[in-house]
Amino acid sequence: MIALADCNNFYASCERVFNPALKNKPLIVLSNNDGCVIARSNEAKAIGIRMGEPVFKAKKLIVENNVNVFSTNFALYGDMSKRVMSLLSNMSPDIEIYSIDEAFMDFSGIQDCFKLASEMRETVIKHTGIPISIGIAKTKTLTKVANHYAKRHTKEGVYVLDNKNQINSILKSMPVSKLWGIGSRYARMLNGYGINSAFDFISLDESWVLKKMTIMGLKIQQELKGKPRISINTSLSPKKNICTSRSFGVKVTQLQSLKESISSHAARCAEKLRLEKGCARYVSVIIKTNPFSESEEYYHGYKTMSFNTPTNDTIDIVSAAESLLKSIYKKEFVYKKSGVIVGDIIPQNQIQLNMFDIDEKRIKRDKLNSAVDLINQAVGRNTVHIGSQGIARKWQLKQEKLSPCYTTKWDDLLKVGC
Repeated sequence: MIALADCNNFYASCERVFNPALKNKPLIVLSNNDGCVIARSNEAKAIGIRMGEPVFKAKKLIVENNVNVFSTNFALYGDMSKRVMSLLSNMSPDIEIYSIDEAFMDFSGIQDCFKLASEMRETVIKHTGIPISIGIAKTKTLTKVANHYAKRHTKEGVYVLDNKNQINSILKSMPVSKLWGIGSRYARMLNGYGINSAFDFISLDESWVLKKMTIMGLKIQQELKGKPRISINTSLSPKKNICTSRSFGVKVTQLQSLKESISSHAARCAEKLRLEKGCARYVSVIIKTNPFSESEEYYHGYKTMSFNTPTNDTIDIVSAAESLLKSIYKKEFVYKKSGVIVGDIIPQNQIQLNMFDIDEKRIKRDKLNSAVDLINQAVGRNTVHIGSQGIARKWQLKQEKLSPCYTTKWDDLLKVGC
């Protein structure tokens, strides 16, 4: 058996852990630059606020219902996720962390799956305050179905889906668009053929599904029939590329502001590479204007540079990124977003050096990067940084509704009065 643990309204739940006054009140979390709704509490869903909706369109509902609005707090949500996953890992060593708020667990050989899942749920709530739902079934796709049911139709928050009649009954009531792995394009195609429910989907001929939806569609169908086709991946696959990008909080026209943002993104990419113990063969830079602006011309600048030797050195990557930026920057545009991608990543212990590498210089840079990483991990990100990253950074994200970083900043720790 396989179990899927999914945190309920994760971002909203994180905000409520440290502010209990928000309990049972409508709450939403906004995307970068406070643009769109990316998370909603059940109360916010009930009053009609839609996922992905621009916040200005929901303004009337927000004001009329006194909805609590928060900017995305990356540091808080990431740290709370690590705590939840750590607790689940202690109780189920074979675990695949699927996303920031979901994890698949191998329940093979467990005699009482419901009991173990209930204990997991109680442990996570006790130690983090985050409510989770757990669905249990024979395949990963069915666990998604079971979790969907556990979250909406059970008081316990745990549901075991192991009976054929149960499975068929739930699949008949589930729209095919809600199935894991069925995107909007496939959902529209299936609806066009009169296939509206998940049960309709599993009733299709397998050769038709393979032809219309490739091997992945066939695997999903077979998994819904109780045949395991997608295994749990307990080992993290090495990343092939890393991207850091952000939209600007203000209109950006000057090269200097773009340079600061690109330098910051490149430095962050280098830091992530070192955490992965990898080195990149190339770096790419992206700058773009607002594609939705009706009054301004759209421009998308993109360019790539390969390194002679794969690297994770901050200075090398920042220098290359700045050079690329100069070649694609056009001063007549108002820029909305910038980003840096490092790719073709290989393990740092498998680098093939070239004859022009200066070994002594590389060793000194490695020591410098290690020292900077150590300081920033202990004191806070960007405590030590390259000068080209800037100081004021007026281009940064607009986060007017940001809650404190309760678990990652000393100044934001909760203060208790006695």
